[in-house]
Amino acid sequence: MPVGGLVPRATDNAADLVVRNAKIHTGDPVRPQAEAIAIRDGVITVVGDDNDVASHVGPETKVVDALGRRMVPGLNDAHLHVIRGGLNYVLELRWDGVRTLRQGLAMLREQAARTPKGQWVRVVGGWSAEQFAERRLPTVAELNAAAPDTPVFVLHLYQSAVLNRAALKAAGFTRDTPDPKGGHIVRGRDGEPTGMLLAAPSALVLYSTLAKAPVLEGEDKKTSTRHFLRELNRFGLTSAIDAAGGFQNFPDNYSTVVELAKAGQLSLRIAYHLFPQTAGQEIDDLTRWIEMARPEDGDEWLRLNGAGENLTWAAADFENFAQPRPELSDFEKEFEKAVRLLMENGWGFRLHATYDETIRRDLAVFEKLAAEGLFPAGNRWLFDHAETVSADSLDRIAALGGAMSVQNRLSFQGEAFVRRYGPGAAADAPPIRAMLERGLTVGAGTDATRVSTYNPWVALHWLVTGRTVGDLVVRPPHNRVDRRTALAMFTEAGAALTGEEGAKGVLRPGFLGDLAVLSEDYFTVPEPDIAHIESLLTVVGGRIVYATAEYEGLDEELPPVSPGWSPVAHFGGYQTTPRTGRSGARQAELLGQAVAESEQHRQWRARRGLAPETASTFFDPCFSL
Repeated sequence: MPVGGLVPRATDNAADLVVRNAKIHTGDPVRPQAEAIAIRDGVITVVGDDNDVASHVGPETKVVDALGRRMVPGLNDAHLHVIRGGLNYVLELRWDGVRTLRQGLAMLREQAARTPKGQWVRVVGGWSAEQFAERRLPTVAELNAAAPDTPVFVLHLYQSAVLNRAALKAAGFTRDTPDPKGGHIVRGRDGEPTGMLLAAPSALVLYSTLAKAPVLEGEDKKTSTRHFLRELNRFGLTSAIDAAGGFQNFPDNYSTVVELAKAGQLSLRIAYHLFPQTAGQEIDDLTRWIEMARPEDGDEWLRLNGAGENLTWAAADFENFAQPRPELSDFEKEFEKAVRLLMENGWGFRLHATYDETIRRDLAVFEKLAAEGLFPAGNRWLFDHAETVSADSLDRIAALGGAMSVQNRLSFQGEAFVRRYGPGAAADAPPIRAMLERGLTVGAGTDATRVSTYNPWVALHWLVTGRTVGDLVVRPPHNRVDRRTALAMFTEAGAALTGEEGAKGVLRPGFLGDLAVLSEDYFTVPEPDIAHIESLLTVVGGRIVYATAEYEGLDEELPPVSPGWSPVAHFGGYQTTPRTGRSGARQAELLGQAVAESEQHRQWRARRGLAPETASTFFDPCFSL
């Protein structure tokens, strides 16, 4: 883009990319604001203004005009199931951002019509019933009507799943199928499964059922992963810490990202964790991995970061707030073996811990090992989630050299948490300000893709406003953070959790050239509109990995989505919703839509005897029985 005053000139220090005319929030206290940035060989060389970058513009330099938009450091999701998500992305119908169940069912019905025999339609997380105008889940009858012959699996957080008749058959559920430990198969009067699966409170019944669905093979896994990474780039994400998870085996399920890294085809930097998958075999797995690799093996694109988020299955609690807190059995003996093994071999780790009751038991093990000099020992370790962690536990974590990673699970489960524990407990779930006041590193993430959406701006909205996707205020002002702090939790803190705070997280000469030019100014938009921000231009290491609007076509071309019937090929991923600032005509249009949706909901209630019967001309086959 030719710009007056920036005349290309032969130079030995020519930048590969210059982005100018931006409102840059650098995150660097030495120079917090700037207008232009230059990147060479993946590293920032200049942060300043047009005069500062002028001498770095050569004949081959790509110069991009930000048109006065806000630029921020690339976002880093500190807890994202990116590897597992990438392997399945193109097979999933995403309800992330969908505002009505009516729309979701219409999408499902359309997708079922194009899904070939033998394949499933799967809606796998990233949404909550509270985001819908109808404030409810789909019924089994609605799934059967929308897809009479195609298996349909709809996962709602880690609380429940709804299956149609075809999915029950494909998954092999019969009247003789026993309830798995910690799970419940809902049955009708005849003893046959109805199609509802409940986590009570273990989610094993949910993701073990999902594991029975067909998977991608060969090149399709690479294509799916590349499109998922592009979708993350769409929101300004340039890094993520993969928290492993159930049914993510090492090294088999990691081979796709390894191959993409070798080919230079990753568009997101990934630091990954290793999670023992088989109960009773955890120590053997950890011992084998310690002999195979060391944390920080790899490079800035793909690196091992340690073990977790489970070390032993018995020590993991479950975050289904629709169910009582689980009472864990004695787990300390094997847990201590795992922690000792990691600490003695220089491995860091992260721990899934929802409740303070679990955290206190974990800390007692750490303090026992601290008496032997194993804590603090320089190993990076942290607690994830920690919705009910106490002030005393935070003091103990700080004393032992730990850190924290919080996720916006209560964006999607806030209403359930309030119903069970009350608004007082919800006000400090989790106690983010108390963590920061103790000087703890607190990274922020989403816990996507099965729990919450991978859109980080929904999480940033939750950090700043304390509101759920259903617009319930859960956290009052004393436990919220300002916009700069929230952004730092998604940039600088994430880099610290992988030991890369000297390489990324701020826009500073010598740091990696990772940035995002935003659709709206994060620092000035009304609070409700934070969740609607996207990136228009995302750069990782000087490579333009996502570009839209005026910049469309500047990013790298991806292979087409495969298979061709993929939901992503037709609907995309996250469903963009309009900002709150709307014209009068648009408001009237939306009000008309709301009236229609309200009438559909009234009919649904009337058929069940929950509302009086009145004449109506509205009809939708999704709501017929």
